[in-house]
Order: sequence, then structure tokens, then C-alpha cells
Amino acid sequence: MIRRRLIWYLYPAFLGTGIVVLLAIACYAARSFHVFYYNQTVHELEVRARLIEHCIVSALQAGDYSQTDTLCKMLGRQSITRITVILPDGRVVGDSEENPSDMEDHSRRPEFVAAMNAGWGKAIRFSRTVGKNTMYLAIPVKQNDATLAVIRTAIPVTQIEQELTKLYARVLWAGVVIAVCAAAVSWYLSQKISRPIKDIKETAMRMASGDFSRRLSPPSAAELAELSEAVNGMASQISSRIEIITEDKNCIQAILSSMIEGVIAFDSEGIIVWMNKAAAALWEIDEVKSLGRNVEEVIRNPAFQEFAQKTLQEKEVPAQTVTLNATPGPKKLLQLHGTALDAGKDGKKGAVIVMHDVTQLHKLEEIRRDFVANVSHELKTPITSIKGFVETLQEGAIDDPQEARRFLEIIQRHADRLNAIVDDLLTLSRLEEDSENRRVFFETVYLRPILAAAIELSEYKANKKNIPIELRCEEGIAAKINPALIQQAVFNLIDNAVKYSPDHCPVTITVQQDTAEILISVSDKGCGIEEQHLTRIFERFYVVDKSRSRKLGGTGLGLSIVKHIAQVHGGFVTVHSRINEGSTFTIHLPGGGSTFDKIN
Repeated sequence: MIRRRLIWYLYPAFLGTGIVVLLAIACYAARSFHVFYYNQTVHELEVRARLIEHCIVSALQAGDYSQTDTLCKMLGRQSITRITVILPDGRVVGDSEENPSDMEDHSRRPEFVAAMNAGWGKAIRFSRTVGKNTMYLAIPVKQNDATLAVIRTAIPVTQIEQELTKLYARVLWAGVVIAVCAAAVSWYLSQKISRPIKDIKETAMRMASGDFSRRLSPPSAAELAELSEAVNGMASQISSRIEIITEDKNCIQAILSSMIEGVIAFDSEGIIVWMNKAAAALWEIDEVKSLGRNVEEVIRNPAFQEFAQKTLQEKEVPAQTVTLNATPGPKKLLQLHGTALDAGKDGKKGAVIVMHDVTQLHKLEEIRRDFVANVSHELKTPITSIKGFVETLQEGAIDDPQEARRFLEIIQRHADRLNAIVDDLLTLSRLEEDSENRRVFFETVYLRPILAAAIELSEYKANKKNIPIELRCEEGIAAKINPALIQQAVFNLIDNAVKYSPDHCPVTITVQQDTAEILISVSDKGCGIEEQHLTRIFERFYVVDKSRSRKLGGTGLGLSIVKHIAQVHGGFVTVHSRINEGSTFTIHLPGGGSTFDKIN
């Protein structure tokens, strides 16, 4: 449908109304002029007839019809009027145009009959004498209530029409001028009315495109001024509300984008409408390219797809854990929480799914369970042994000094193991607590004296097995560390190396420094560790050979303590080992590339 501008409704209406009014006035004026001119002509003919009456009345009284005819012709030439004198019997005795004797009887002429009966008569008809449409006016000439004759004056109608045509032409030109002026005035008024509405339309279109800065100037018309003020007020309110909505949206967008939990929102058809970076990272998909696509097409996980369908169909869906096969890398566990969105005006709804990566929590839970089981097992074994030997002593073995002494030594050994386990657990707990509360203090010190002190603590056990301990560390190497913790970590590594190395096999401590880190390595030539155990040996209570570990007095916590000490310093620990070739444990500390002298 073609829509016209408002001005093309207003302007034709104004112009048409003006033209119709002008035509009505012109027609009325033309009609009035026509009637007026004809009446004026009748009046002039009557005046002429009255003047002629005074001139010929004496000739009529004397019966001199020849003189009457002569006067008619003279007066007709002077007044440009046809003059005819008719006796009461209808005979013509004088005429300005023709010879009266040649003219027929006029007793039946309508103007003559009317003049005789009513005192004057008028008629418009075709004159056979002159061959034209003619207007006639007849009046009687009386003397002592007797009619002497009837004087008839006449002029051709064409003469009247010529005068009226000239008058109509003047009216027409005046009408054209008035019509042009009316058209101009109509155009001006149409523009004056439509321009403010056009401004309102342009402002509304700019508002629709998001620009609310423009304001309307109030027009002179009260209604349009009120409309402009309403539009300005609406623009201010919408602008304010959009700013609030935009701020809220940006805030929510920032919050959702910065969440470590993945968030996916989709409509009732399963089409993804929003996704944060965390969700895209979890499923290893493109955040932008996923928008507008079906969730089942983007995330090809049957368990997730089933959960998404349940979320759309049900109001409350219990949390569910799904397995995500990440490539590359180990499997991930995602905990899904779904919420269906309320239906809008169109009757449609959608859903939001929040995803938590609980892989680490599950792993920590497994470690916790293993830890509890291991602690229980490690503590139960010596406690059971102590309890058994105490019961044996109570049952009479205490009376045998030799057996009693042996039992007490066993009890003491198990008590020492319990004490070592408790000490290591307290150390781990203290390390974790101090790390979380940041109560570990660091200082820049030389590494060689710290390592020498750790070697000195291990010499007693090393000397029993004739195991030499060699330190390879330059004097100038320094690091920002907690000396006591580093000393304990290195002591634990040396102690393990001495325990699991044959007699006379050397243990070497090597310190290397590069641009990125400082490496403290403890190497031995012992039995080595199978590759399958290397990823778990730093877990609490994890031991490769439990019987051998208990025999050698190990608690299963030494390497875990080493790992935590390295992490407290912002580093980590690695191991390289081969069966029957020995092992090398390396503590990686940050802050390489400087010496104590350079730092100070």
C-alpha cells in the first residue's frame, strides 16, 4: 500500500476547498451580474422610452405619424436604440429601423399586449425584422386615461451578451488571481501544519535508531506543542531507562563473563542465545560461532543434551554430573544446574544451564578418602601391634626379662613410627595453613650452607651404610627462600635416597642456576621406581613397597612434604627414575639468573 505524505492530504484539501468556494462565488457573482445587467438594461430601455415619450407625444396628439416616424429614426440613431411606435390597434406608425408601412401588425406582440394590459411589457425574442435576438420594452402613451400609442424600445441581446462576456472575463481573471493566491496560502498553511509533524516523525525515527539527544521546539499550535512536549518527555524517560538497562546489562554481562562457572542460555527451540567464555572453554567450542545454533549441534554430549531437554520441560531439575572427554587431557567432570525461564508474552520459554568443573573437587575427595583410609591404616597397624604386645606382657611375658625387653623395643619402634607420622601430618598441616594465611617468611640467603646443614643431619644414617654424600653447589648461588623449609625438603630427599640405596652407593646434591629458575637435585644409585608409580609418589601415604617402607621406618609423607614446600616457594618438584639405576628428585625454585652479590 502506497502511503502519501501528510502535506498531500492537507494541501489538496485546502486547495480544493478554496477552489470550490471560489467557483461557487464566481457562479453566484456571474448569475448576479447577469440578472443585474439585464435588469439594468430593462431600466435603461424604460428611461429611454420615457424620454422619447416627451418628444413624440405632441406629434401623436396631432396625428402627424410622418413626424412621429421621423423622430423615431432621429432619436434611434442618437441613442443606438431601436424605437417603435405602435397604435392601440397594432399598426406601426414609427420605427427607427424600418418603414412603418412595410411592417406587419404588432397587436399580438407579447410586450405590446403586456403594455396595454399591465402598463408596461418586456420580452426577449428573435426579431425577424433585424434578424437577431432582441430585448423589447414597451410602455403606453396615455392622455386623459386614453392610450394614444405604445412606445417600444429594443436593443439586440448580442450587445448585452458582449458586455456580459467582458464582465465574465474580468471575473475569470480575478478568479485565477485569487486561485493562485489561495494555492499559495494553502501550501503555506499545509507546510506550517505538516512541518512540525515531520519534525516529530524524524525525531521519533532517530529515537527508534537509538539517538535520544534531539529535542523538539514547541510549535505555535497548542495541540502540536503538547505533542512535542510529550515526545521530548518520552525521549528523556526512554533515554534514562535505556541507560539504566544498559548499565544493568553490562554489569550482568561482566559478572557472567568473569564467572569461572560456565553459563549457557538457550530458547525453547534449543537455540543458543548466550554463552560465556568459561562455558566455551569447558566444551572447547567457539563462543561467537555457537550463537544462533542448536545446543545439540554445538555440544555433542548425550548426557548434556538429555539434561537440556529435561530443563526445558520441567521447572525443577536436580543437579547432574556428566563426564566430559577433553582432548587432549584427562576426563573432566561437570556438575550441571538447570533453570527453566518463565514463558513470555509469546508463550515461549528457554533455559539456563550453569556448569561447574568439579574434576578437582572429585580428585580432592578421592585423595581425602585415600588419605583417611591410609591414615587409619598406618595408625592402626602400630597401635594394634602396641596393644598386642602390651596384652602379651600383661599376660605374663613381663616376668621373662629377655622377652619383655624385646617386646618393649618393638613397642618403642612402633611408638616412634606413630610419632613420626603425627609429626609429618602436623608439618603438612602447618605448611598448608601457613601457605593459605601467607605466614611463611622468605629471605635471600646462600643455598650452600642450607644444603650442608641438611647433609649434616643425614650423615648418621649415611655413615651406617657407608654412603658418601656429595654437594655440588657454587658459593655465590643465592635464592629468596624460607631456609628451614628448604633444609627440611632437602633432608627428606637425602633421607629417602639413603634408605633406598645399597651400601657404598653415593648420593649427590647438585644445584644449577639458569635465567628462569634454580634447580636443587638429589640423585642416588638405588633401586629406582617403576614408571607407573611416578605420578603418585608425592601423594600422602602413597608408597611403592609398603612392607619395605615400614621396615625402613618410612611414613609415606616425606615426598608429600617436599611437594608442599616447593609449592609454598612458588615452585614444584619433579622426579626421574629407572629401575635398578637410581632416582633423581629435583626441586624447581623461581628466581634464577641472579646471585646474592648481585641482589645486594
